[in-house]
Amino acid sequence: MKQFLLFLGLCTILSSCTHKKEEAHESTKYLVSSPIQMDTVITKDYISQIHSIRNIELRALERGYLKSINIDEGQTVSKGQSLFRIMPNVYQAELQKAQAEANVARIELKNTQLLSDGNVVSPNELAMSKAKLDKALAEVSMAQIHLGFTNVKAPFDGIVDHLRVREGSLLEEGELLTTLSDNSEMWVYFNVPEAEYLDYAMSKDQGDKKHVRLLMANNKEFPHEGIVKTIEGEFNNETGNIAFRATFPNPEGILRHGETGSVLMTIPLTKAIIIPQKATFEVLDKRFVFVIDENGIVQQREITVGTELPNLFVVEKGLATTDKILLEGIRLVKAGDHIEYDFVQPKKSISSLDLYAE
Repeated sequence: MKQFLLFLGLCTILSSCTHKKEEAHESTKYLVSSPIQMDTVITKDYISQIHSIRNIELRALERGYLKSINIDEGQTVSKGQSLFRIMPNVYQAELQKAQAEANVARIELKNTQLLSDGNVVSPNELAMSKAKLDKALAEVSMAQIHLGFTNVKAPFDGIVDHLRVREGSLLEEGELLTTLSDNSEMWVYFNVPEAEYLDYAMSKDQGDKKHVRLLMANNKEFPHEGIVKTIEGEFNNETGNIAFRATFPNPEGILRHGETGSVLMTIPLTKAIIIPQKATFEVLDKRFVFVIDENGIVQQREITVGTELPNLFVVEKGLATTDKILLEGIRLVKAGDHIEYDFVQPKKSISSLDLYAE
């Protein structure tokens, strides 16, 4: 009998506690707000490839032994500076031979001219002598060009890359010697999806120069802004992207050909629907919010997030500014619950969050 009374007492206590918890749950008030619509800007980053404005291969234009290398790897050189010398003996001899033949042709023309003045030879013979001299002079020019090819000079100011040959090497015509990069300006290529390209192409400021920034591989921002100057003519059918090219000044020579980084492009958003990230939750890779109807009933609704901002989401589909969404206590309620709530103005609900707005 005593055991029965003890059991009955425990049940009474537990029932009382449960009832109190239910009352406490029913008396809880939740914070509710609405999405806010406003103009803002977002910063998107695009993986990029960095190229010198001029990057060329320097090759041997004549066959021969490499007599000297006048520069070192990574050295900065000036336009016209001698970089490589190919043994010029053969080409020097060919030039001297061509010059000698030109002198002979010049003497022959002079003698023929004297004979022509005395009507000893016909005008045709005089013309043949002039043509012979012209041919000899052309061969002199050709020999000078070939001799000049033995002195490989820098076509512009730049930085020398890895040396592919060593002194004494037997070079073939067209053999690669090194590469030369002009890093005074850099071309930075990045791929933009089709939808974003269309937004850019149809924007009202499309004709204005688009300024972008560059995040380098060390996660530091490059100190100079770039300008988008070129968009390629065709989309890549495999990726659905199109390449943009931004030009960056490089006065300190920080950037080098072949580097990678991320282009940071600021994109304006007009009348964007914005909500706090904390008001959302995920189920099987889909994102949801709890919407409160006019009767205070909780309803679960799927949303489509277009862009992520610090602590905020820009919603593309699923919400309107007239909807009421649950801000806090998401784990304490479920769809179909009736709740009491206090409404927080949208501006106040995001006032403590980071937002880049115009």
